[in-house]
Amino acid sequence: MGGSGTSRRTFMAGTAAAGGVAALGTGGPARAAGRARAGRSPAAGAAGSVAVLGGGVAGLTAAHELAERGFRVTVYERRALGGKARSMGVPGSARGGRRELPAEHGFRFIPGIYHNLPDTMRRIPFPGNPNGVWDNLVAPSEMSFARTGREDLRLPLPWPGHRPPDLGLDDVRRALTAVLETMRGIPPHEAAYFVNRVLVFMTSCDERRNDTWEATPWWDFIRAARMSRDYQRLLAIGVTRNIVATKAEEASTRTVASLLEAFLFNGMGRGADGPLDRILNAPTNEAWIDPWVAHLTSLDVAFEVGWTVREVVYERGRVAGVRVTDPGGRTQTVTADHYVCAMPVEHARRTWGPALRSADPQLARCDRLKTDWMTGIQFYLTESAPLLDGHLNCVDSPWALTAIQQARHWDGRDFPADYGDGSVVDCLSVDISEWDKPGILYGRTAKQCTRAEVAKEVWEQLKAALNDTGRTVLRDGALHSWFLDPGVDGIGTPHPVNEDELLIHPVGTFHNRPTAATRIPNFFLAGDYVSVDIDLATMEGANASARAAVNALLDRVGSPATRCTITPLYRAPEFEMLKRHDRTRYRWGLPNALDLG
Repeated sequence: MGGSGTSRRTFMAGTAAAGGVAALGTGGPARAAGRARAGRSPAAGAAGSVAVLGGGVAGLTAAHELAERGFRVTVYERRALGGKARSMGVPGSARGGRRELPAEHGFRFIPGIYHNLPDTMRRIPFPGNPNGVWDNLVAPSEMSFARTGREDLRLPLPWPGHRPPDLGLDDVRRALTAVLETMRGIPPHEAAYFVNRVLVFMTSCDERRNDTWEATPWWDFIRAARMSRDYQRLLAIGVTRNIVATKAEEASTRTVASLLEAFLFNGMGRGADGPLDRILNAPTNEAWIDPWVAHLTSLDVAFEVGWTVREVVYERGRVAGVRVTDPGGRTQTVTADHYVCAMPVEHARRTWGPALRSADPQLARCDRLKTDWMTGIQFYLTESAPLLDGHLNCVDSPWALTAIQQARHWDGRDFPADYGDGSVVDCLSVDISEWDKPGILYGRTAKQCTRAEVAKEVWEQLKAALNDTGRTVLRDGALHSWFLDPGVDGIGTPHPVNEDELLIHPVGTFHNRPTAATRIPNFFLAGDYVSVDIDLATMEGANASARAAVNALLDRVGSPATRCTITPLYRAPEFEMLKRHDRTRYRWGLPNALDLG
């Protein structure tokens, strides 16, 4: 799920990059040229050698920035390049020369508040695109809060150049009904109070945000316990589910409100890279990851896929090497001049031994960071469901479902001609954010269900949200098959495992995030858990942290290379004077001037 709009380099053209991207038409993973060698000398390379540990968005970003600055880079990735952002094929689903049905860990969401990730996307060549893979972004024109037993609340997402969805009399009737139901559900005094709370945050100084609001759950900040059900479902639970994927009762107000503020400015066209909501126009690997790997290969980045990091070895004040297991199961030690740890925090901290942790206490604080389950499932349909042109949020679903139809946004793809056995016309991609509450079909949590039971339960919750007001949107007969993220294992047993958990943001998380620079002179951190301006586990955060890690490395070695640009979230200049006034009040122990309590 940049503002400068300026690329820091000219796109690479020519036969190498174009040929590499053209080869991606098969939908298979790009092959990297060149192999790293265990224990090789780090002396070669114009600017030195760097081992990047992890090949997700953070790792690929670090490799990209380092390679452009003359470093010899090897990326070590245990499973697949792209990490949680990658797409994949459903094994055994291809027929008649078609590609496998497209699947993913969860649907991509690249809003206009992102600046650093779009800058990188502009610098990844793609045939026919003057702005690289950034031109593969498309903007849905609406979103929906799907409510069980009531009309769904559909919200337009206007932006210059948008084509509004077609409307019939029934669409207008449903829209008006939903708005009136919402107005009855959220009384005017509650709506006014919520607006006041948002203004309190927007005029709060950084010190109040980092201290008071970081320690206050969003649920408490907006007084949700005292309010109506619609207020709780839409403004407390719905907002946190969409923005931070954390329970409203636990989520840091600083995190939730900072992103809400950014989205408000984005919707007003202020400080935005583009529309509020953007997705890719094809499966992620086809539209972005494979072209990226091809481009990095042209920059002489080497990739070792299937190599698992076991331990970052610390000796004599430096990282001396990294113990890895290669695809054959052999344990080796790889060495480089510098190391960028770009693995997810739950995997990275397992590789940091006592000596390394003692050398920098912020590494130990990472043990306090919390992760939770948020996993994708795809449903393949033999008929296109009449949903909407954008994301839907099933606000009453026990498992906190959000979803989007893929095919209608992939204009360059003929879904039945390109994927599967020819009978599938669409993919409904769903994120399951709540794995610990009972469902409506079996009365069990998602972790207590088998994979097949999870699929049946999610399908029933979708139907309960969408087929509830006299119109059949999802038909059982149209369901061809489903695919649940392979990172989930052991569900339905006492020991469920998720290899791809998501960093969540309960109160206090901000103070436990590490910086990209560590006290170990040749060791740097990159990932969505690293402290950057966007205080959220996002691809934007992963990208910005990798840029910060590269800048820290350049500073350590005294490199004359241009530093990576890191664009912060937009700050409206009109609010700065109010924030300065609030800083004075905060230091005097007074509440914000707009705070009604």
